[in-house]
Amino acid sequence: MSALTGTGVLTRLALRRDRLRLPLWVAGLAALFASIGNSISGLYDSDAARLENAQVRADNVVTRAFTGPAPGSSSGALTVSEGLVFTCVLVALMNILLVVRHTRQNEELGRAELVGSAAVGRHAGLAAALLLAGLANAALIVLSTLALLGMGMPAGGSVLVGVALGTVGMAFAGLTSIAAQLTESARAASGLGGLILATTFLLRAAGDAFGNTASDKVTVDPAWPSWISPLGWGQQLRPYGDSRWWPVALLLLCFAVSVLIAVQLSLHRDVGTGMLPARRGAARARSSLLKPVGLVWRLQRGLLLGWIVGIAVFGAVFGGIGDQVEDLFSSEESAQFVRDLGGEGDLVNAYFAGMMGLLSVVVAGFTVQSLIRLRSDEENGPTEAVLATAVSRTHWVLAHTFVALLGTALVLAALGLSTGLAYGAVSDDLTGALGDLLETTLAQLAPTAVLAGFALAAFGVLPRGAATVSWAAFAVCLVIGQFGTLLELPDGLIDISPFTHLPNLPAESLTAAPVLAMSALAAVLAAVGVAGFRRRNLELGG
Repeated sequence: MSALTGTGVLTRLALRRDRLRLPLWVAGLAALFASIGNSISGLYDSDAARLENAQVRADNVVTRAFTGPAPGSSSGALTVSEGLVFTCVLVALMNILLVVRHTRQNEELGRAELVGSAAVGRHAGLAAALLLAGLANAALIVLSTLALLGMGMPAGGSVLVGVALGTVGMAFAGLTSIAAQLTESARAASGLGGLILATTFLLRAAGDAFGNTASDKVTVDPAWPSWISPLGWGQQLRPYGDSRWWPVALLLLCFAVSVLIAVQLSLHRDVGTGMLPARRGAARARSSLLKPVGLVWRLQRGLLLGWIVGIAVFGAVFGGIGDQVEDLFSSEESAQFVRDLGGEGDLVNAYFAGMMGLLSVVVAGFTVQSLIRLRSDEENGPTEAVLATAVSRTHWVLAHTFVALLGTALVLAALGLSTGLAYGAVSDDLTGALGDLLETTLAQLAPTAVLAGFALAAFGVLPRGAATVSWAAFAVCLVIGQFGTLLELPDGLIDISPFTHLPNLPAESLTAAPVLAMSALAAVLAAVGVAGFRRRNLELGG
């Protein structure tokens, strides 16, 4: 029996487990990049407008660090500048979650040990996970290329965009396979993969920020940090620009070397263990852990810290370019695009209304992620043990709800503070910027509470489908609620999202009526969830 015996069977099993999740990821990522390209084509309809926008991107250090410079001044090149890095980050995230799910999670839940008792090679599980990642990234290459070709984009650049997305994904699949060998839990492996992703993003951002603008005042030669980042390598393919193919070799080499390292590490550990020893806890637990709220806070604090840091970075970037909004959106079409997102009136206020509204919906992803832990804890976590004590089901659910909403408020405050500080620094109006943007972000707690109530209701009434239903509701709020106007959807459909019922802050004034109405709706939905959980049996090991 070879080390790869059973790889085919395990690959088919992994495909069956992800038969819904993976197609949604791939189709969504391809559609995302194509939608960015469609928006850019509509915003800048003349060569002069595209050239001006490309030069502004190259001249602004913050924009270069966040999205990267354009490889040219065509619609395709501006699309690459606007969306390639962001989409590559999402592709990397897809691969991180996929590889962890089919390697370290299988070991943590005992599946790998059970499968290993049959005629299965030592490396079959890892090989199956990487094969599945390869299939997903290959499908992404094809779909994204076809989507861009369907929009009339040049064939060479469209193919190169697809290749950039797919090969960046494979590089992160390889790096995550190392993380899966080092850690003992799926959560730790995902955290380490996220840390690798954040590090590579910062390296690429530093390289672009400190790079040298070429004589055409459009393209930028990045500094050395960008050349040690897989995200930087993907960007250096320069689709729709001078079209380089050789960085693909760097991405594939990263994948191959990473897999070889992962294989060697797996030979020196037992199933279920990691190369890094688990950190020993304190000899005596804190008294706060005796209470449900303290335990939930302990379980959620790492996730919360990651969200606060990440959203603060995004806020600082968007705030830092606030004084250049009129230059970035100088054409009539692009200015109208901003006003469609953030409301009529002053362009800067409309920009912040649109961006803060969008990022606030993104923050709601933390709320859903935090509350859906109720379901994972019920399946394989501490819920059964906790409820065997004097803790009631109501108390346990309310502890999770309190921590989720408190964490959401902290993340929204971090968004408002970072955006306000950055914009205040460049506009010389620190007090006014902080006040307006903090009010803008904290007001979003009301619609977020509605989404939290919906997630709780799904957990109480439909436990096995709670995660799917909750994330679907989040997707509706993000896509239909935030981009429904641009997509010319009916008002009744757009109003499904609770986030559309707040005024466009800071362009408009906040009123109490929608906040109170949404708070009441959130309370009703939460009560439904608590009642459902109290009446049903625990769904273990689902």
